[in-house]
Formats: sequence, C-alpha cells, structure tokens
Amino acid sequence: MSEQPNQQQVNDARHAWFDSTLGHYLQQEEQPLYDQAVVDLFGFNALQMGCPQMDLLRNSRVAYRYVSSDFADAAARVDLQCCDDFLPIADTSLDLLLLPHRLEFSERPHQTLREAERVMIPEGHLLISGFNPLSLWGLALGLKNIVSGRCCTRTYPWNSRFIGLARLKDWLTLLGFEVLSVETCCHIPPFEQETWRQRFRFMHKLGNRWLPFMGGVYFIVAKKRVAGMTPLKPNWKKSPLQPGLAVRPTQRKPSQNSAIKPRHPNHCGQ
Repeated sequence: MSEQPNQQQVNDARHAWFDSTLGHYLQQEEQPLYDQAVVDLFGFNALQMGCPQMDLLRNSRVAYRYVSSDFADAAARVDLQCCDDFLPIADTSLDLLLLPHRLEFSERPHQTLREAERVMIPEGHLLISGFNPLSLWGLALGLKNIVSGRCCTRTYPWNSRFIGLARLKDWLTLLGFEVLSVETCCHIPPFEQETWRQRFRFMHKLGNRWLPFMGGVYFIVAKKRVAGMTPLKPNWKKSPLQPGLAVRPTQRKPSQNSAIKPRHPNHCGQ
C-alpha cells in the first residue's frame, strides 16, 4: 500500500501540472471567462480561493483583492492560508468570491458553499469553475480510476472528485443563490501531448456550437439573494389625515352654556 502524499508533495504536483502543456491549455481557456465576468462587478473586498497560479482577479475593479490557499504556497502569491470549510472571515464581508476548482478538492464541498454564503454580502457574486464529469475529462477520470484502482498515485487534477453541474446548481439554490449564467470550456480531450490536442482542435468549435454542456470545465456566475421585507419609511411631511377625510365645521355653533341665557332678575316674580 502506497503512503499518503504530504501537503508539500501535493503542492509540487499541482505546480508541475499547471506548468505542463495541459495545464497551460486549462489556463488559456479559463482565464478569459474570469476576466470577462469580474470586470463589471464592484465592491470593497474580493477573495480568490485556490489556484494561486492564475491571477483571476487581474481585471477586477474591486478595491481590495486577496488570494487564499489551503496551505502555504511559497511559489505563488498567497495572502491568506486557511481551510475552505471554516473561513476566518467575518459574516457578510465579501462582495466577490471566486472558487476555481475548490469544491472538487474539498473534503466537504457543501460546507464550503455554506461558508461562502456566510461570508458574502447580500447581492454579492460567487464565481465557480469545476471539472465536468459528463465530458471527455470526466471519462478520462473514470478510466484512470479503473486503471489505478483508486490508489493514491493519481496526481492533480485526477485525484479529485468531479461534481456534476446539475448537483451543484441544486446546492446553490438551496443556499439562496441565483445562478445567473453557465458557460463551458476545454472541449478538447485532455491529452498530455500538444500534438494530439492540435489534431483534435476541431472539437473546440464543434463543442462550443453543438455540445456546449460537454465541455471539460464549467463556469458558473451566481448571486446571493436574501429574502425579506422592504421597510417603508413614513413621510412625516404629509398630514396624517387627508383633507377629504377630516370633517371641518361649516359655521360656528354656540356652546351649550352660551345657548342658555340667564333670566333677568326683574322677571323672577312674574
């Protein structure tokens, strides 16, 4: 039985994969999706959780932008080291949160989404990218599982658990998120050799046009919705009673005391 790899080995394997030709292909496909999505989103605080090899907030106009990782990463710029299922962040403090390939590597992906919902402000935006199991990339994962027998020798990204798009959308709906858009990329099979990817280059246009949901990676833009009542402020400048509802006197009527006139003393004996 092989030993479990430590965090340093996992980190080195992840960096090695992102530096490979297949890793470069993934970055070329995903980076434009994030660049286009974040450019029109505003706020004060934005956080990218995971994939520090990619600067996915480079086009963001949010005032303060941070990158976190699940463990210390000296080879990439990381501002915060923390686990994704218990974030050391205050409630409703993030305007924008990015989860690039974090859920499939999380031990408790649903709890990770719960933490995302907790730290985000109402109407904040959540951006998620993940590997699609219903794709050629998912088929490659299944074949590697059969060959390796689910042992610990598989490296990034094949040592993860791909989450289906429909399942993830259900989770987001239960947590109060509204899915605004879904896009896919990486329609070419995950060949390690560049020459084979060039031979299957035709699948890029074919997949985008005819099989968009068969891409190897899906990209979700969601917004946090909060149900509640909108308080109505009273307008104190207006009269509490409308003129048509108030009864106004038409003439001055004497009071009861003034209506009874006292008798003259001279008439008392009559």
